Amino acid sequence: MLMSRNAVISIDHVHKTFKRRVHALRGVSMRVHEGEIFGLLGPNGAGKSTLVKILMTVIRPGRLEGTMLGKPVGHKPTLRQVGYLPEHHRFPGYLKAAQVLDYFAALSGVRRSLRRKKTDEMLELVGMSDWARLRISGFSKGMLQRIGIAQALMNDPKVLLLDEPTDGVDPVGRREIRDLLLRLREQGHTIFINSHLLSELEMVCDRVSIMVKGRVSMEGTIDDLTSASKRYEIIVQGEAPSSIADNKDLTIESLGDSSTKLTLMSSEAEVVQPLIDQLRSASVVIRSIEPVRESLEDLFMRAVQAAGDSTPGAVMGKKSGGGQA
Repeated sequence: MLMSRNAVISIDHVHKTFKRRVHALRGVSMRVHEGEIFGLLGPNGAGKSTLVKILMTVIRPGRLEGTMLGKPVGHKPTLRQVGYLPEHHRFPGYLKAAQVLDYFAALSGVRRSLRRKKTDEMLELVGMSDWARLRISGFSKGMLQRIGIAQALMNDPKVLLLDEPTDGVDPVGRREIRDLLLRLREQGHTIFINSHLLSELEMVCDRVSIMVKGRVSMEGTIDDLTSASKRYEIIVQGEAPSSIADNKDLTIESLGDSSTKLTLMSSEAEVVQPLIDQLRSASVVIRSIEPVRESLEDLFMRAVQAAGDSTPGAVMGKKSGGGQA
């Protein structure tokens, strides 16, 4: 649950057009609140990385209105309070892990007297203390991502921008990074994640924004965005009794295993109780009762289809943790 609704990133009317009239961003507006994990998702080519690079002043926007940490986007002193992990970071392979952190901390203006202490702390935080004195040229992708997150934290940022932080990381590494992000949120960091791995975002994000073709299609908590789809699914043995046929909020579907699925469009537990009583009065065997809602994958596909984007890139990387609440 969010403790504050202050917007640390507040942007409106963001436009970016590249050469040959490629419209990467078409009037993007977005709010990221203090102390939350915010997920930006969309198909390949939606403009996610372009937006992140604009926030970090790597790319100039065609138009932009907004602030970061209360200052205009691009305010140089404010960027010292932001940690950044690019999607395709390239650390010099001859450097050791501790040297990478020290180098990027120096670039961020961290005093020399603090860098050694911060390096040890951040390496321990991401579970890389044992590799501090080893050259990163021999590191796995997951190890490099941990080092990347550690360097983004060296300046003790108020806002952390992570572009595909779990891309190419194995399942064990992804879980460890998820746990780390949750710990960072508990410590008060605001975390902005750009990713197309839907299952990862669904497990950690307080709110999400879905971008398609350079526009924001949906934004809000997953719970709010899926509220209209919340329902109860009841599986009963045999056929449904005729006594429930007049329930207008109920759909009945015969399954192939001598059972029937009853779908009640409501999220309220009180609403399903009378139906359960009716089934029991009719001596119907109830096999299961489950609250169900759309998954983040369902939301994503709905946004993509509404925008008419059916290209192969639109569905790359989509993985879901399931549709159950």
